[in-house]
Amino acid sequence: MSTPKTLNPEAARILADTPAPFSDRSSGNLPKLRDETRAYMAPIADRAIRTTGVSTERKTIGGTPCMLVHPPEKRSTWPILYGFGGGFVQGGPFEDMAIVAPLCALTGATVIIPDYRLAPEHPWPAAIDDAFAVYRAIAEAPFAIIGESAGGNLALSLMLRAQKEGLRLPSAAALLSPWCDLTNSGDSLTANDGRDPTIRRRDVEVSARHYANGKNPEDPEISPINGTFDENFPPCVITTGTRDLLLSQSVRLANVLRDNNVTVDLHVWESLWHVFEWDDRIPEARRSISSIARFLSNHMTQNEQVMR
Repeated sequence: MSTPKTLNPEAARILADTPAPFSDRSSGNLPKLRDETRAYMAPIADRAIRTTGVSTERKTIGGTPCMLVHPPEKRSTWPILYGFGGGFVQGGPFEDMAIVAPLCALTGATVIIPDYRLAPEHPWPAAIDDAFAVYRAIAEAPFAIIGESAGGNLALSLMLRAQKEGLRLPSAAALLSPWCDLTNSGDSLTANDGRDPTIRRRDVEVSARHYANGKNPEDPEISPINGTFDENFPPCVITTGTRDLLLSQSVRLANVLRDNNVTVDLHVWESLWHVFEWDDRIPEARRSISSIARFLSNHMTQNEQVMR
């Protein structure tokens, strides 16, 4: 699905500020970058929590620290397992609240966000190991899964590992601009480098080296687009934009899943960028989040009806 071409003034203003500056993701600068990102997102996260009425708590699940986000009105018995983005080198549950809080409120489901360890201090497979401990703990009952950027990689990797171990797969999945190929191939990484106002090719290349830590980036647990999928994988919605640095990866992933009989809704938003849903200033973000919430709720409700 492609979206209308008319942009709102705020989105146009953001695009006028392109190209995005390079982020210094060197090992020495990452602590500072992490602090700066959290400080920048703090008022946005606080506003999201306040306007949606969600509440948060910290809890350890399967030995992994997590943030749980509860809706103001609980309407769903199933939870959502959520993977935050940041190239596996920065980010955290709080920084993704602009996406998590409205999804929580709209679905009426509790969102569980593993606070997985970050590279380069803790390279692959630390993030997967941390999140999979949470996955295993909740997989006895139906649940949905969401991941944005590196979190999309995480969500796919968790499902591939669960398939190998014979665990329940989620009943529905949503992937927002998933970073599913750490070889960083695809035309959009060249064509949209400088057109995406949020991220540059050099950023993902440095992050991939930190995370893979000398391991083969084509390994399906590092680049899950290379994994083995089949019709048992859940219906999936993938969102991206025509200016997304990782647009090519979203399109390729949709094709790989469809070729293996997985139901996929691919939403390509005209003139929008990498995980634009993160920016609560633009109405397109709110519309996309609402669409994702409907997708998850519809599929989870259908699953519950089948199980009765």
